Amino acid sequence: MNQDVSDFINKLSDKPNQEWQVEVSKQLRQLAQDNIPDFSERIQYGKPHFLKDGKYAAVLGTAKGWVTFTIFNAEGLEAPTDFFEDGPPERKTIKIKKDQTVDYDFLGKLLKKATKG
Repeated sequence: MNQDVSDFINKLSDKPNQEWQVEVSKQLRQLAQDNIPDFSERIQYGKPHFLKDGKYAAVLGTAKGWVTFTIFNAEGLEAPTDFFEDGPPERKTIKIKKDQTVDYDFLGKLLKKATKG
């Protein structure tokens, strides 16, 4: 685990009413660690990036009202309608809002498939 990524996640609780983002971000980080073969992580462009063999596999981002998780190399991933935001086929992004139920197991399976793990 990269300390800079830990610091990024822990600092989310410094923002008013954003403590929920810490828990979501920790779950997404664990999901990446559990499902990306040869997992590594780093802060790049101000956000936690999760890598497989040194190449982008996923990125976590935050904004005032949500946490985003983008899976790279996502062509061919199938998910229910409206599961992912609109975007290019090689990147699939889920936007998670406060109190939203997220199927982390399903998201992990998609990440594993995208990283061929």
